[in-house]
Amino acid sequence: MEYVNFDAQVGDLSGVLDPSRYLSYLPSISGHLPPGARAFATDADHYDFRSRRCVKDLTLRAVRSAGGEEMEVEFQHNCWKHDEDLLIRYAGVSSFTVDPVDKSRGTDLGAVILDEILPHGDGCSHEIACWDGTLTIVCRDLQATWTDTVCSSES
Repeated sequence: MEYVNFDAQVGDLSGVLDPSRYLSYLPSISGHLPPGARAFATDADHYDFRSRRCVKDLTLRAVRSAGGEEMEVEFQHNCWKHDEDLLIRYAGVSSFTVDPVDKSRGTDLGAVILDEILPHGDGCSHEIACWDGTLTIVCRDLQATWTDTVCSSES
């Protein structure tokens, strides 16, 4: 990640997750993001840790090719925090990289820590940091959709 700080210091506490540098930078780049990416990145709930629509703590459930340069990434809720799942559809995918901490895990990257969406020559880059690796997608644009879910002991 270029702007999100995973090891910030707050008083005597270190190792604090801090997206403030990215959030300060976002207004200057939002006009350079494609419309769907801009809407998702600038949503007030996206980086609000108390929000049910904050991406933090979602779990990567599936990565699917939707044909050609289309891709879908599905995230599952955590019942203690979210009441919706998140599906992101990527159009015009020019690059897709999974970087797991342990290569044997494939796309099993664990829970989301945070993400960054930045302008790119092909549209935008979306880097998603998880506890067990990183997923990076470069695309023309993306569309994020939150869908209702039911929490159960199986979730």
